[in-house]
Amino acid sequence: MTYALVIDDVEEVTVNICRMLGLLGVECKAAYSVREAMLHLLDLTPDIIFLDIKLPGFDGFEVLTYLKREPRLENVPVCVVSTEGQEETIKKARRLGVVGFIVKPATVEELEAALQAAQLLPQKKTG
Repeated sequence: MTYALVIDDVEEVTVNICRMLGLLGVECKAAYSVREAMLHLLDLTPDIIFLDIKLPGFDGFEVLTYLKREPRLENVPVCVVSTEGQEETIKKARRLGVVGFIVKPATVEELEAALQAAQLLPQKKTG
């Protein structure tokens, strides 16, 4: 089973993302702060991380940079889920190697596309 960690300080957003991931057959763990996320990451390595950019006390880009520098986590795909949909924010996230960027509110289709981009779900056939 695919395992995701959702890092977002807004409980409603996190619960909704976890529900939608559940519909896609993904097991989900929620972290409502960077500290809580780091505690989870001590014990496990998720298959994918869904990360908010605006977190209390931390910039999500700092978290993303840390994840990419940590040998055990550097290859874990990260998808940003944020209200920050400006072009420069999206470009910065892409430069840091994210597999997707979703502007809130996330949809199940966008989450599914991120999972496919991370090669965690079969690609949809077109045509």
